[in-house]
Amino acid sequence: QVELVESGGGLVQAGGSLRLSCVASERAFRRNIMAWFRQAPGKEREFVAAIDWSGNSQYYGDSATGRFTISNDSAKNTVYLQMNSLKPDDTAVYYCAAKVGGISWFEYEYGYWGQGTQVTVSS
Repeated sequence: QVELVESGGGLVQAGGSLRLSCVASERAFRRNIMAWFRQAPGKEREFVAAIDWSGNSQYYGDSATGRFTISNDSAKNTVYLQMNSLKPDDTAVYYCAAKVGGISWFEYEYGYWGQGTQVTVSS
């Protein structure tokens, strides 16, 4: 059974940093694309970043480019999202997701999802 478990969310002041972690069951991690999405209150889920299983290719959504970094540790079956220069607009529930095949920023292509972790950025 595929499992994705996020952690690392919390409350941070604007300009601060957080690092989110997503531990995947090995079946989810190997040969899959891992991604982060987020959903703010009253808004649709938004693509944040994705990485291939080798860690060699990363893609970012517009909101993440230049401030967020996605990485993975294959030995730990873990994907990370380092978030710097956080803004109140980054407040959302952040979800880890996995898919087979190539990298995509389309939510519907991801078949595996974690429960989410709340990130709140105060002004």
